[in-house]
Amino acid sequence: MTTEVILHYRPYESDPTQLPKIAEKAIQDFPTRPLLRFIPWFPHDGSRLPLKPKRSPPGISEEAAEDVRQYLAISECSIKSQSYDCTVDLLEFQPNLKRKKHLIQSYTLNEQTNSGSLEKQAEKEKRHKKRSWSVSSLPSSNCTENVFPLSKKLQDNLKALNLHSFYRARWTIDHTICNSQTLEDVWAKLNRIIRHNELPSCNATIQRHLGQIWVFCDIMYCEYVGNHLKGRLALTGKINLFVHKYGVVFSM
Repeated sequence: MTTEVILHYRPYESDPTQLPKIAEKAIQDFPTRPLLRFIPWFPHDGSRLPLKPKRSPPGISEEAAEDVRQYLAISECSIKSQSYDCTVDLLEFQPNLKRKKHLIQSYTLNEQTNSGSLEKQAEKEKRHKKRSWSVSSLPSSNCTENVFPLSKKLQDNLKALNLHSFYRARWTIDHTICNSQTLEDVWAKLNRIIRHNELPSCNATIQRHLGQIWVFCDIMYCEYVGNHLKGRLALTGKINLFVHKYGVVFSM
């Protein structure tokens, strides 16, 4: 058995004595070495686990296990009863071929009617859907002109915590400080304020299950945003400025 080797070399490497040696080395098998036997770095005699969980596994009560069994039984029945024939309920696959054309036309008409009613229903639901997020665009020049330097108290707090002014922070508006307004009323007002780009770099979300509104902003704008919120939304109590991993760093 012969092996054909094509050797490419540069013009200045055309030494006839070296080229055969290079070709021989190219077709030699790569050297291998046996792998060392794995020795665990922990004491292990095979009788017990080297690592033991800190807590024991949770126990499942007999009542919960019975609920799971009933659910699985119902799921299996529903899966077995499903039909996987994709032509079921398609009128054009009905056996009466003479009426096929009429059926397809009536089906198309019904489909158009149904889709029209579904669109109207979706539009109606969209109008009544409760929005939970609001995001502002880039801060306008008119807005940023009114932003004053941070107060000394806030600057001292930021210096003590080593926080940069570009950190994101969160003002929390609780339902208890809404001054006889509902949380939804305050949320609607806040959406209008953000839509008109009055709050720089802000986005907000309503946490209905907590009865709170969270307004996120850069720390450099936080005092301006906080004063604007208290004034425009007619808030009566104190709002807290929260920073992730640091907690409440300022209040007004």
